[in-house]
Amino acid sequence: MAYTIRLGTPDDAAAIQSLIHELAEFENEPDAVDTTVESLREDGFGPNPVFQVFVAENDDKEIVGIALFFMGYSTWKGRMLYLDDLVVRESVRGQGIGRALLDRLMVQAKEEKAQVVCWQVLDWNKPAVDFYESVGTTIQKGWWNCRVYKDGIEGWVVKE
Repeated sequence: MAYTIRLGTPDDAAAIQSLIHELAEFENEPDAVDTTVESLREDGFGPNPVFQVFVAENDDKEIVGIALFFMGYSTWKGRMLYLDDLVVRESVRGQGIGRALLDRLMVQAKEEKAQVVCWQVLDWNKPAVDFYESVGTTIQKGWWNCRVYKDGIEGWVVKE
């Protein structure tokens, strides 16, 4: 089956959300997703979008993959394109869709004059690690992810 890679639209929000949930299930975190179709529409396609997304659409107009990303800045490298999630429906993996999404993302990085493209991969996700290494990705060892989530943000105490 053929597919097309295109920039996502507000009408794609439900399909994007579905793929996000599929990823959360795969990563054994089914209850960790807080985003909604409405928040995806607002945050990605509203007046002040904070992300963009490429979608892979098959001949039946079904979205079977996404690459959700945003621009950031690295103090060491400069302009940075951050890939938050690359997801391909399990039923169509191995057909080149992930590579096509990644290829389109790299074109975007060139257009945005990004100096670095970065993302994360779980160390136990061997198929993903193998895929990323096969396309020439450098996987940095020794860097730990640090995050403060909503409850921590709201409870943050500013020292005076």
